[in-house]
Formats: sequence, C-alpha cells, structure tokens
Amino acid sequence: MNKIALGAAIAAISLTIPAAASAQKVGNAAVAVVNSERIFRECTACVSAQGQIQTQLNSARQRAQQLGQPIQTEAQSIEQAARAARAQQGAARTTAEAALQQRAQALQQRQATAGQEIQRLEQNVQSTQANVVRQINERLNPIISQVMERRGANVAVDVAATLAHSPSLDITNDVLAALNQALPSVTVAPLPQQQQPAPVQPQQPTGR
Repeated sequence: MNKIALGAAIAAISLTIPAAASAQKVGNAAVAVVNSERIFRECTACVSAQGQIQTQLNSARQRAQQLGQPIQTEAQSIEQAARAARAQQGAARTTAEAALQQRAQALQQRQATAGQEIQRLEQNVQSTQANVVRQINERLNPIISQVMERRGANVAVDVAATLAHSPSLDITNDVLAALNQALPSVTVAPLPQQQQPAPVQPQQPTGR
C-alpha cells in the first residue's frame, strides 16, 4: 500500500468552458490557464484531507503488519515441525503429519481472513480518496468558470496541456483563493453507498 497523493487520482477536469454559442460564427478565443495539480496539492481542504488519508493509510499498513507477523511465525513453525516429522518413522510420523495438516489448513484460513481484511482496508482508503476528489471537483469546476469569466476568458486549459504561456494568463491564484473560501474542508469518509463501485464478480467456467 503506497502513499496516496490526491493529484494522482484526479479525473480529467473539464477546464474548457465555452461562452455563449453562435451558430453562425465562432468568436475569438480568450484563453486562461489553470494549474490543477497545484490546486489539489495546496488547497486548504486538500492539505487537510491528504493528512487524514495518510493517517488512514498508515493505520492500514500497521494492521497488515499485525496480521502478517503471526502468520509468518506460524508458517516457519510448521516448516520446522515438518522437517522433524520427516525424520520420524511409522505411526509417530503419521500422527505428526496429520497434526501438521490440520495446522496448515488453519493457517490457510487465517491467511484468507487476513487478506480479506486488508483488502477491505485498502478499498476504504481508495473510496475515501475518491470521495475527497469528488467533493473538490464539484466546487472547483464552477469556480474555474466564474474566475475565467471575471478575467475575460472564454476557454480554460490546464497548464499541463500547454507548451508555453504568458504568466498573465494564469488564473490559478484566483481559483485557489476562491476554492479555499468556498470549500475550507471536505468530508474525509468513503463514498456514499450508492456511489460505491460494484464489486467485480469472478467469472464462472463455462461448461461444454
């Protein structure tokens, strides 16, 4: 489970917002530039949410270690017992191997249960991250439109899509200030249940 950066999960933001359309003629483009990566890195709600998500991630990582260490210890113990059992003969070996088989089956069940818990923790962090990005985008796109219009632009593009631009075209500071005022914080929690992605069902083999 790697460190999560909000910017890495940002869906493509609709930064192109046309002015009133004309069927006869397309007006001249007045372009504004927005650094969305900087916004998601520096906005007040983004910084706070990132810290909370990182705390959740660290907690999940610690839990994975707590679950994994006893399993690893038991696996090593079973391996040692298996070597000892192979050195025995007759009924003693049979009894030892039967006990080892039971231990191995119990260990496999513990591994499966631990794996399911870790997967739930990972999905919870990912869903929380997606929910944070959703809340920010809901406020960010209208703000970009408002700032763009106030600055006399009719098209906004992300700085990542430009090869070069004049600093006077950059409206990032205005957008960032407006976003901080409109959205000082977000709910750092998983997506609402109705917005959760459906679990992927394993495909069943098709009979002939």
